[in-house]
Amino acid sequence: MKESPDIKKLEGILRSSKLSSSGFMGSDRRSLGEIIDADLAVLSELGCPAKDIASKMQDVTNKATEALGNWIKIDDSRQAMITEVKGRIPCPWPHASNFAKRVTILRDTATGDEIKWSDLNIHLIAEHNFFEGKGCYFRVEPAKIAAMLF
Repeated sequence: MKESPDIKKLEGILRSSKLSSSGFMGSDRRSLGEIIDADLAVLSELGCPAKDIASKMQDVTNKATEALGNWIKIDDSRQAMITEVKGRIPCPWPHASNFAKRVTILRDTATGDEIKWSDLNIHLIAEHNFFEGKGCYFRVEPAKIAAMLF
């Protein structure tokens, strides 16, 4: 299927952007549509919609905000921490929205496994079904985040 000029322009922004030093596609050579479709297929197999993942991510971020810079208990097997830097980052999609430059880290206390995400990641997942490209610093692996949140 041929991509529209708007999608090609968006993909160009996502690959190399002033918004992010490494862009949002990482080393992934697949098209934006292929990345989104593959991630949604994983979520479909798990029976876990992207909006549900984003909602749980936001819940963890909200809870961790209470203890900025310190670990806070989420439940008996998980803890989370927020780190924040000054500034905001806009969504690369063509609409007006921007997000605090804040990172949430969720840790499984039994295994030590961690996963991190930004406020922008929550939005990208909820509104655009985009977990970022493979090799991207802020790539959120759908299966891993689903396992840690549910």
